[in-house]
Amino acid sequence: MDNNLLQQFNDTLADTVERVQASLVQIVNGRGAGAGTIWHPDGLIVTNAHVVRGRHGLHVVLSGGQRLPAAVIAYDEPLDLAALSVEAAGLPTIALGDSRQVRPGQWVMAVGHPWGVIGAVTSGVVIGAGAQLPEVGQMQPGREWIALDLHMRPGHSGGPVVDSAGRLIGINTMITGPDVGFAIPVHVVKAFLKERLGTQKMAV
Repeated sequence: MDNNLLQQFNDTLADTVERVQASLVQIVNGRGAGAGTIWHPDGLIVTNAHVVRGRHGLHVVLSGGQRLPAAVIAYDEPLDLAALSVEAAGLPTIALGDSRQVRPGQWVMAVGHPWGVIGAVTSGVVIGAGAQLPEVGQMQPGREWIALDLHMRPGHSGGPVVDSAGRLIGINTMITGPDVGFAIPVHVVKAFLKERLGTQKMAV
């Protein structure tokens, strides 16, 4: 790859990351902070259930620094998903990808706030996807996951995992080792929102 192509590739990835970071929020829960992903421009935010579990007085901090009170409007602890609502309009969102087509070796990026570093990005490849991943299959049989070879850390929870085009394919949920992270596939998030919220605010 010559220098011009490498520079174009770097610039494209940097632009993609900037778009994703605009849709990333910080969720302040009174004892710390986690991440969340703007799902709908009218204030619907997706995060992990463990980020908001048992917390009151939740606030969401947008990428521009605006701090808004947030309410939990849907919650599923087994799926580790929660939906929050804030009073806002015109928020930036991430285009949705097809998590059913994710393949091992595919390049991905995860964004969050590891150790309080705002909007940090880590990248790597997909290890595997589906409901037959042995490392987590015994914990919750039948659940679908995306396994990732990248450096996720505490604070990435609830943030987006995107493909090389910046399309949302999953929500960061946990780590099981220094270089192994797991995400909730975006089609699982869609089903959760449809079940709990109906068709309202499903389009992005």
